[in-house]
Amino acid sequence: MSVITSLASGLRAHPHLTTPLSSSSVCWLTVPPVATAGWRLCMMSYFLVMSKEHGDGVLTQYQHLRSQGLLCDLVLVAADGTQFPVHRSLLACSGDYFWSMLKDHTCEFRARRVELPAISSKGLEHILDFIYTSWLSISISTLEDTLEAANYLQVIRAVDLCTQYITDNLSLDNCCFFANVAARYGVTDALAAANSFIGCHMGKLLGPGGDRSGLLDLNLDSLKCALEVEEMSGVDELPLLLLLLDWLENNHVSTVRSNLVLSKIRFGLIPPGALSWLSSTQPALQTPFIQSLVVKALNYHTEGPRRPLLQNNQTSLRTCTSQVLLVGGGFEPDRPNGQVMVFYPYLRKFNHLTDLPSKVQHHCACTVGNFLFVLGGEIVEVSEDEKVTTTVSSNKVWRYDPRFRCWEMAPSMLERRDHFSCCVLEGMIYAIGGRRGKGMPLDSVEMYNMRANRWLRITALPCAIYAQACVSYKGGVYLSGGVHGAQRTSSKEMYYLDPCESQWKKCAAMSIARSGHQMTALGDKIYAFLGMYELFCDIECYDPALNEWTRLRPQLSDRYCYGLVQIENRVLLVGGRKWHNAHEVATPNILEYDPESDSWKEVCKLPKPLSGTQCTLMQLPTPTEL
Repeated sequence: MSVITSLASGLRAHPHLTTPLSSSSVCWLTVPPVATAGWRLCMMSYFLVMSKEHGDGVLTQYQHLRSQGLLCDLVLVAADGTQFPVHRSLLACSGDYFWSMLKDHTCEFRARRVELPAISSKGLEHILDFIYTSWLSISISTLEDTLEAANYLQVIRAVDLCTQYITDNLSLDNCCFFANVAARYGVTDALAAANSFIGCHMGKLLGPGGDRSGLLDLNLDSLKCALEVEEMSGVDELPLLLLLLDWLENNHVSTVRSNLVLSKIRFGLIPPGALSWLSSTQPALQTPFIQSLVVKALNYHTEGPRRPLLQNNQTSLRTCTSQVLLVGGGFEPDRPNGQVMVFYPYLRKFNHLTDLPSKVQHHCACTVGNFLFVLGGEIVEVSEDEKVTTTVSSNKVWRYDPRFRCWEMAPSMLERRDHFSCCVLEGMIYAIGGRRGKGMPLDSVEMYNMRANRWLRITALPCAIYAQACVSYKGGVYLSGGVHGAQRTSSKEMYYLDPCESQWKKCAAMSIARSGHQMTALGDKIYAFLGMYELFCDIECYDPALNEWTRLRPQLSDRYCYGLVQIENRVLLVGGRKWHNAHEVATPNILEYDPESDSWKEVCKLPKPLSGTQCTLMQLPTPTEL
């Protein structure tokens, strides 16, 4: 029997117990026969049984005794004098506060009455109900009293339930109130959840119908933490600054704390005119520390062409998520829509970002410092009756700043180009080859130096090329395929340019002649996708270390004049044209290529068929309506 007694006392730690005792009303534990030194205990197995209903029943009986006023040996008195008869034994088991208070060396040990002047009667009632029933009644109106009592009396399980209530019920109407309550009573998990919610929904809180008054009543630490949230959609920086200035006007805080919260504002995102006026009229912005941030922001705005190279936290949009830009393109070859669309890969949704300054096709697009650059191409003009289109090659370069949603003209390229390729290397934009209108291909290469704000001619191509693909990789530029010279046939050739050297070097040739295709670098390989003039759907990858190409699994159908962009370790192929019944047709979908499994899948459908689009990545917040 001593063996069974020992096992019963250590029941919860027994290795044969695989089901938590609290997970069901009855739990069986099989105890095998026990072998001792020199002999075996020959008997049948024993079963130890636990009933969850027993524990619940004990609490039920305690509650019955409490409601009848039976066997109560202590009276708790709340702040307003309300008395609550209770049982010492149950209180001592409910938390550290009562356990310490009712020990035999305390003055409360033999007392019949204990006053709790720091606890409201409403809060004490809710906590006693929880102690006696395991049920806690929580609402907006009772939360603060309940949490105050639970914290003071150290009833940890009740505090946990209050934390869960706050976290699960955050909304635009209550998030500021919840943050203040959680901060007041040190409920860290609930406070972090509320602060994050406020930051993520700041645009709605500051917008029409939002709770700006709640933000003005928010505690300073929560306001600071909300401004540190990386993903903040639907809000401009100026309304955030005005909110802080209003908050500081209504609340007296030290200069150190004022500087600390104001430093969370990204002054480079505020229009310079508004920033200059506010910094000269608002005392909170006139401390030496904040003035230094303002001066840096104003200097940033004067840098003009160099701004893409001067990005830091003060000039970056409040997001760390890259979205896909679809620049230009259209349903018909000579009718581009002139729009820049945003594709949100994780939502599988599209949104209009802006309109191009002019409708172009056969252009190039890239991003530097989260600025969008649109280069050259054929400018398309459509007659009023939309029956006649005219095109002319362009050397214009436009730059779009998503911070202020505006276009600016950058210095024009030295050559008019369409059907060319571009890439970015160490902050420089390279424009390579192409052709001028319907004329002969170009062998010229030029580089845009943003610090000098001008285009420079660099090493020319070995021959004139258009409709080729290029990619920057490990400090150099790789160029493949295209149509060479006057031959008017696609090429297999591959070239490499090291900016420190003065010539293009020939690499191993592709296995397939391609033009109108795209390239990208993934890991330590360079991939060439699809193309035109031959009905093929093959892809292949190039290993720069081995200088060799490998054929990969083909795509399901031929495609050219498409957009291509890399998202993490995947490649998205957007729209494009294909041959169907001897006609060119625009395709209506986005495909994804996984290099690890060498496989394709359809991601989603485009809003409508699209060809001729150029794709690049840009960090943009997700609109609140999505």
